[in-house]
Amino acid sequence: MTKRENKGRLERPLPTLYSFRRCPYAMRARMALTVANQQCRLREIVLRDKPREMTALSPKATVPVLHLIDGRVLEQSLDIMLWALDREDPEHWLSPEIGTLTDMKAFITELDGPFKHHLDRYKYATRYDEEPNSVDHRAEATNILITLNDRLSTQAHLFGTKPTLADFATFPFIRQFANTDRDWFDKQPLSNLQNWLEGHLTSDLFQSIMKKWPVWGAGDPEPLFPDQDWGRHYSL
Repeated sequence: MTKRENKGRLERPLPTLYSFRRCPYAMRARMALTVANQQCRLREIVLRDKPREMTALSPKATVPVLHLIDGRVLEQSLDIMLWALDREDPEHWLSPEIGTLTDMKAFITELDGPFKHHLDRYKYATRYDEEPNSVDHRAEATNILITLNDRLSTQAHLFGTKPTLADFATFPFIRQFANTDRDWFDKQPLSNLQNWLEGHLTSDLFQSIMKKWPVWGAGDPEPLFPDQDWGRHYSL
């Protein structure tokens, strides 16, 4: 790439993505943006010191936030995933072999609701003193994971033989659950789910979106994300 081409690449209008590397919601948004080759200017934040530029755009002040070049603001990670994949879906995340996109959205909503409820109260038990103890919530979350493990007994991924939107929207949260007590999780009779999770965690895609970026502040450079074309450099 010539210097002139590189300068044009850096100066062209692009959406701005506010992200936090370890947030599961931000992870799934970054994966969709990467596989769909929807480049953004990345502003990595820290949750304890959120930039005013982000909170002015999105008063809910949670990541991810995608500020589009037409002025629209996408504040939900699933909306960001769908926005990116509606533009380019080279690996057919929106076209499951089993079921429909509507089915996948309903599946994700279920995981984002009851499972996330119990995950938060297991992982962050001290924040919910009025709730039952964390072991109770771990048990309730595990009951949901048992249904996923059963589902994966007959197919490699949640909606067929290939990973789709449902897999990528789901596994960052199951990763978070597993990492709360990895020794305990690894001992559970959830071999299908454990193998599925490990496959995603070791994938080129996940490794590429988990690189560390400097925290952004007003006036700082904004690295391009993704920083290279997914189809040319990686494979699942």
